[in-house]
Amino acid sequence: MRSRLIALLLIALLLAPGCGVTQREEPRLSLFVGIDVSGSFTRTPHFKDSLRFLSYYLYGHLNGAGGLQKPRALYVGSIGGDTPNEPKAFYPIQEFQRKSPREIEAKLTELFSARGNFLTDFNAFFQRVSEVVRKQNLILAPITIVIVTDGVFEAAGPGGKAVLPPYEKIDVSGLEYLARNITIRVLYPTPKVAAGWERKIPRQRVRVWPVEAEVMGGWHEQIENRQTFEDEKRLWKWIHDIVDRRARRQTVG
Repeated sequence: MRSRLIALLLIALLLAPGCGVTQREEPRLSLFVGIDVSGSFTRTPHFKDSLRFLSYYLYGHLNGAGGLQKPRALYVGSIGGDTPNEPKAFYPIQEFQRKSPREIEAKLTELFSARGNFLTDFNAFFQRVSEVVRKQNLILAPITIVIVTDGVFEAAGPGGKAVLPPYEKIDVSGLEYLARNITIRVLYPTPKVAAGWERKIPRQRVRVWPVEAEVMGGWHEQIENRQTFEDEKRLWKWIHDIVDRRARRQTVG
């Protein structure tokens, strides 16, 4: 009888929440995606290619394909406008869930067709990210910001003419203390622009990881046309190793 009671007690302990059986960890990542809709980017072949890449990137993360980290929250918005600090809509995770890469690409094309806006206001985009993080109570969770862009900062100058402020004027200060792990991934810049983002933007905690346009072109070679998208293991590994690679923290400014 005593042995039976001990056995029942052990079973009860194993079945109790948090005891014995490891609880599946809930996704914590907050993923923000910015799409440059300024003329300097949309007029290049990289714009359409970036939407196609993002369709796979979002599908992979939303489904945890190849071990990619699933986000708790996802917001996709545009970078660019015709007036300074022009507010932009951020489309939530529900717009892209339960869709194939082809369906996601069609949705991105619908939402972010080539508009050729006048400005590329990165500061307004980062400020909007900060506002959404606070409003949705996403503070402290890891934050990844992926932007597809030529990386050229275009602002309105005197007389309404476009000017190119130095990289030191790109302001990420509103992101600094939202979480311990904040990474901005800049996809499709030229090598010179990538160096400017990595070396000159003032920051303390925010990590910056640029992947040049020439490197981004390599994702096409990873497609094997497998029976299911989850089986595209080469692509998911390439994304993990090249795009999602952990960036070093570098204090600048």
